[in-house]
This record gives sequence, structure tokens and C-alpha cells, in this order.
Amino acid sequence: MGCSGCRVRFNFGKALSKVSVFFTMVLIFTYFFYCLTGFCDSVPRTLYSQRALDGEYDTLDDRRRILEERRPRLFPDAPPQRNRTASADAQQVDAAGQLAQRMLDSEPEGAPSNGIPVSNTFGTKRFPQAIIIGVKKGGTRALLEFLRIHPDVRAFGAEPHFFDRFYDRGLEWYRNLMPRTLDGQITMEKTPSYFVTKEAPGRVCTMNCRTKLIVVVRDPVTRAVSDYTQTLSKNPGLPSFQSLALKNSSTGLIDTTWSAVRIGLYAKHLENWLQHFSLSHFLFVSGERLVSDPAGEMGRVQDFLGLKRVVSDKHFYFNQTKGFPCLKKPEGSSRPRCLGKSKGRPHPQIPSEVLQRLRDFYRPFNQRFYQMSGQDFGWD
Repeated sequence: MGCSGCRVRFNFGKALSKVSVFFTMVLIFTYFFYCLTGFCDSVPRTLYSQRALDGEYDTLDDRRRILEERRPRLFPDAPPQRNRTASADAQQVDAAGQLAQRMLDSEPEGAPSNGIPVSNTFGTKRFPQAIIIGVKKGGTRALLEFLRIHPDVRAFGAEPHFFDRFYDRGLEWYRNLMPRTLDGQITMEKTPSYFVTKEAPGRVCTMNCRTKLIVVVRDPVTRAVSDYTQTLSKNPGLPSFQSLALKNSSTGLIDTTWSAVRIGLYAKHLENWLQHFSLSHFLFVSGERLVSDPAGEMGRVQDFLGLKRVVSDKHFYFNQTKGFPCLKKPEGSSRPRCLGKSKGRPHPQIPSEVLQRLRDFYRPFNQRFYQMSGQDFGWD
């Protein structure tokens, strides 16, 4: 009798073990099934985890470098890129979006092409509700990287240049570049050249006249030197800064046809935008304060976008070598996130009298910009 009881208990234990193994296998199979069908990617992301979807590259320069490295494998018959064209830029924008989001953003069959957002299980591709429209060398890349750690912000990492270079490709092409978003998330992009492109305001308004517009501005003299420094790094044979900035060294007249000078005429460019958008649609971010007080400026940006203040002091530390703030090491990463080597280059020595001529030249334009924007940036 005792032995019979032992056999019953032994058999019951074996049965219980088999049932446990069976349910474990069912759970594992269910998990893999949902992940393979993409369901795992539709859940909201924790802070920093969005980076994995948008690629592991901190800067656009890194993305371009990786694309060039992968080019022989992706396009084996294509010649190496030397002279960039608008078509080549468009292909690179396409490739950047496709590499980062191919698995997540594949379009369903029969997707409508009438401008209505396309939805599926994984979220919705929407036109940007907010765009960082300028200015070049003002701090736009830093701002976008800081914003991308917010769980309710999804941004296209590269600069699409739709409203200045590729407008003829159509709004559907533009929308398809954007990452998918869930309800409550904001779609964004940044292309600094929009601010100085005459046709851009009307084109953005054609898409949506309620689009929120962010302009990162910086002392136009410092910005011009930074712009020149970037160009010099790519073209070491470039003439001196003063020979490009001045029409004539003896008269001291400023050459406003040089783009590095022209971009800093913020008041003139803003007048063009105000023909299509009211001032309430703009947020002007100080490039200087984005360095000295990143959390404070990010608070203003998050308020403007209607976001909860998630990005704060705890996310930043100041990198003494680069001279600007970096993001602290996110969970699961072995290193902090700083902008690439192309950011924070040392500026060449410019004669003080040339810089003073530029300051005198910009002063009335700066004052006009202060009045128009309602902010005194203290550049004079």
C-alpha cells in the first residue's frame, strides 16, 4: 500500500513537471511569435531606448560614414561618391531612413497616397508636428539629440531637406521618411537651411500652417566663424575668413553674398517666415544658453511642444574637452553620448578688427531681431 502511494505521488510529480514544461514552451512560443510579427516594437519606449530604433550613431556625420562603409555591400555596382549632387543627397536621405527603420517602417500593401496618415499595428507615419528650421551652426544637432531622449519624441535623424531641395518628390515621399509614432508622441525633423530658404515658409504652411517652428540662434559673428571653420575642415585650400567676409579690406564693406555672413541676418529671414506663420508658432532657442544651461533651455522647448518636462539636469554633464554639454551614460550603454568629432572644432585666429567690423555690421540687424522675437540675446 505504501509503495502504491509512492508510485501515485511519483507519477503526479512527473505529470506536474510535464505540465509546467508545456506551459513554459507555450509562453516562449507566444513571445517569439509576437516579436517576429513586430508587436514588441509597438509598445512605448523607455527613456533612451528610442536610440536603438533610430540607429546607434550619435551624429549625422557618423550616419554618413557608416553608409559609406556599407555602400559596397548595399550597392555593389555603384561608384564611390565624390561630387555630391541633389540626386545623391536624396538617395542618401532615402538610405538613412531605410537602414534605420526598414524592419519597423515597412508600408502595408494598398497604403493610401492622398496625404492621410498610414496606420498599422506598429504606429502611424505622420507629418512633423514640429520642425527645427535653423540655424546652421547654431546648435540644432545638439537640440535634436537632447530631445530624442524624451520618450514622447520621435525624430528623423538625418536632415531630409525636403522643403528646400527635394520638394518635387512630394509630400508622401516626405511623410514616408518619418518614423512611426504612437498616440501622444510627436514627430520631428531638423533641417537648418529651411530658415534661410525663401520658398520654405510657404511650402511648410502648405503641409500644415499650425506646425511648431524652432529656431536655434547664436551670436551671428561667432556663428559665421564656426561656419567657416566647418567648411575649412572639408576644404583646406579655402581663402582666409577676412578675404571672404570683406568685399574690400581697405573699405571694410561686408560681403553679404557670402552665405556665412548672410545666414546671420536673422531679422530678414524671420520677416519671410512671418508672412506665413504668426509669431506664436515660433520658439527661439539661445545657442549660448543651450551650452551654459541645457536643462533650462530644454525646459522651454518641452513646454513649447506641450511635453512633460522629462529632460532635466540629471541628463547632462559638461565636457571640458569639447566645451559643451553631453548626455550622461544611458542605461545599457558603456559610454556617455557626445556629439561627434565634427562638433566643437577649435576656431582659427581671426583679426580682431575684422570681427569688430562684423559686430558693427550685425548690430542693427540684431536689434531688429530682438524686437521681432521679443527676446534680447545679448550679442551686442
